[in-house]
Amino acid sequence: MSKLPPPSQKVATFAELPRLLTSAPHRLLFLAGAVTVLLSISWWAAELVWMRFGLAGWPQPSIPPVYAHGILIQYGMFPLFIFGFLLTVFPRWLNQPALPRSRYVPVAACVFSGYVLSNVGLLDLPWLLILGQLLMLSGYLIGWGTLASVLHASPSRDNHARSALLSLSLGVLGLGLFLAYLFGAPPACADLAIRLGTFGLLLPIFFTVTHRMLPFFSGNVAKDYVLRRPRWSLPMVWLLLLAHLMLDWSGVMGWLWLVDIPLALIFAWHALAWQPWKAMRPGLLAVLHLAYAWLPLAFILYSVQDVIYAETGHLMFFRAPLHALGIGYFGSMLVAMVTRVTQGHSGRPLQMGGVAWLCFGMLQLVCVVRIRAEFGGDVYLWLVVAAFGWLLAFLPWVLRSACVYLTPRVDGKPG
Repeated sequence: MSKLPPPSQKVATFAELPRLLTSAPHRLLFLAGAVTVLLSISWWAAELVWMRFGLAGWPQPSIPPVYAHGILIQYGMFPLFIFGFLLTVFPRWLNQPALPRSRYVPVAACVFSGYVLSNVGLLDLPWLLILGQLLMLSGYLIGWGTLASVLHASPSRDNHARSALLSLSLGVLGLGLFLAYLFGAPPACADLAIRLGTFGLLLPIFFTVTHRMLPFFSGNVAKDYVLRRPRWSLPMVWLLLLAHLMLDWSGVMGWLWLVDIPLALIFAWHALAWQPWKAMRPGLLAVLHLAYAWLPLAFILYSVQDVIYAETGHLMFFRAPLHALGIGYFGSMLVAMVTRVTQGHSGRPLQMGGVAWLCFGMLQLVCVVRIRAEFGGDVYLWLVVAAFGWLLAFLPWVLRSACVYLTPRVDGKPG
């Protein structure tokens, strides 16, 4: 096995930082995303403390806090990582040249600056919230157009690329609906925007990337691994997710079990088909399988909830399935995938490392605590504990990741 060159000790000067940060899409956008991981939950934690204990002088947003929480995490925090990943891998998936700085820097600038302005706008500055959302939408449109141009230029009509682009299309629609709400449209627009964020933007993209990359990574490492990437599952999942979205938004919750049970079965089938028992080494591969396990579990919870509601009319364990999905699957897969990309694209060994393991392990506890909050007791106290647990879990990981993005590759290669 060839040895890695000795790690570079060079630290970029202040003058060199702009060029270093813009040397690759993932470097700039992952750094921005790392900042939002802490910023999003810092505001939400303060809001929860205000709700539970009181916080003198804490300004309230001009919109319901739950709307702000749902929109900024789903359309601001996660998509910065998503754009960083897709703007890096789309050309590779489609055998096209890497994108120049002019195609991805505006995406990072608009989405991140819009996100920051939106967060400041939550401090009872509604005009700043609107401006921030307009900037975020501009970034989405630039990013969507860039990725669409790569897909259009390629003779290959890659199903994973098309699925990811369709998800971003629904993300554009969702942000547009939320802006309409900010300009006076009915709250139903905001409700649909939040649901689109979950079941039209994030879940399809996360599943699409998992569907493509998890068996590929496993097959490269595990012995006697049978690579399974069925063509039927992406379109089937898309149809069922859109049906879930419309039934939920329309209030026809008594029929949700018709789509959530098949989704649970499909996701569970993939969990077994991807043979995690063959892929528990190295740790950087194991965490991908462990993160994915939250997806079938989330839809098992959805299915149980649906059946109980259809039988009794009572909505049990209210947002537990949603947070098994959002913290368990999205959050854990974020740590697993971003750590892998960060290690590989910085010239470092493909290893988890102590900081990443600490973050991943603590995040599992945070998810359990957040789910526990839905089962009674002092609910807001549990929510406060979960929010601060998120911050404690991610702080070392964010700081370590930022150090990587702010320094050149250790192998001396560009990017």
